[in-house]
Amino acid sequence: MCAIAGSGWIRVKGGFCLAKEYDAIVVGARCAGSPTAMLLARKGYDVLLVDRASFPSDTISTHIIWPAGASRLKRWGLLDRVVATGCPRIDQPLTMDFGPAVLQGKPAGYDGVREAYSPRRTVLDKILIDAAAEAGAEVRERFTVDEVASEAGIVTGIRGHSQGGDAVTETAKIVIGADGLHSAVAKAAQAPSYNEKPPLACYYYSYWSGVPVEGGQLYVRPDCGFGALPTNDGRTLVMGFWPSREFPRVRENIEESLFQVWALHPEFEERVRGGKREERIVGTGDIPNFFRKPYGPGWALVGDAGYHKDPVTAQGISDAFRDAEALAEAVDAGFTGRQPLDAGLAGYERRRNEQVTPLYEFTCQFASLEPPPEELQQLIGALQGNQEQTDRFLGVTAGSIPVPEFFAPQNIEKILSGA
Repeated sequence: MCAIAGSGWIRVKGGFCLAKEYDAIVVGARCAGSPTAMLLARKGYDVLLVDRASFPSDTISTHIIWPAGASRLKRWGLLDRVVATGCPRIDQPLTMDFGPAVLQGKPAGYDGVREAYSPRRTVLDKILIDAAAEAGAEVRERFTVDEVASEAGIVTGIRGHSQGGDAVTETAKIVIGADGLHSAVAKAAQAPSYNEKPPLACYYYSYWSGVPVEGGQLYVRPDCGFGALPTNDGRTLVMGFWPSREFPRVRENIEESLFQVWALHPEFEERVRGGKREERIVGTGDIPNFFRKPYGPGWALVGDAGYHKDPVTAQGISDAFRDAEALAEAVDAGFTGRQPLDAGLAGYERRRNEQVTPLYEFTCQFASLEPPPEELQQLIGALQGNQEQTDRFLGVTAGSIPVPEFFAPQNIEKILSGA
């Protein structure tokens, strides 16, 4: 039995010994944390990965891995593992039904990958954490972080305990918070937020058997929306969403509220009623939109801990993969001396913001569920019969076509003049 006696030292029988210092401690082992730990471990770093959950386990999720995310899984050698679980490959057309206009097509691909996937998180997160362990990261499941340790304003490690175990302190050159939008690392580091927007929509979903669905389907109606996705074990994820102001009413009778919105599309409702709900309904109305400064002395943030937006465009998993890769590169550049660590982390924040801010604004406008501006209505109407541009518009939603590129004045003029 041993306990931390002071910074860097462990009290043991007969005296003291120097405690081990990790290169990196990653707090949170889901879609952002496990890939970050894996990539750093693959570069030869000594990494500790901790999570209060055990795996496999579930969590509220958008499920979709768009082509940009799937391309990274392929590059990391993990996409085949996802496919091997029986997760359906979404290579059928994606449907976005606005009522007066319906867009259907295949979103533009990314880095040679055109298909998307919608795995259960019990499947995906287990693959990711196992990959981190295989790369050499030390993994501790059921580990609760009680405190983020710091000295003179510099984060130095964590204090916590395994289930039923004694409290321990672990130190590292950098502590990475991959612990979600309510990040304890961000709170301890007092990471400032910016470009904040209030919650815009609330969501509920569950899993049905016997509900056929081709590709992904999203239906948008005044003040509500709903959709369906195929996932593991022959199940279909079926969901509904409303403006946040409707959250108190919706949660009074969630199932009734869901069937009310599904009834707006009789064929969709009929498919759901012909199936069987296999699990409980889950969801939330607490979905803030924000950016956080993702780094500081001794700490960094990745995934939802550093940047979070409404799930209507389902970017969370793909964003987490992108940021994990970018953060691992920045940390490696700093540790190897190719550039100062602060400069690398500042570049990580700058590139993240440049890449995601346009889609962040697009997503928040979409999630407001307000009638689209007249110009956007005209554009959606003009896309009818223009398959190439429809696929590119769907690619905007999927994150494979940059928002500024598609909405460039010359491209919009081309679409409208060809309608």
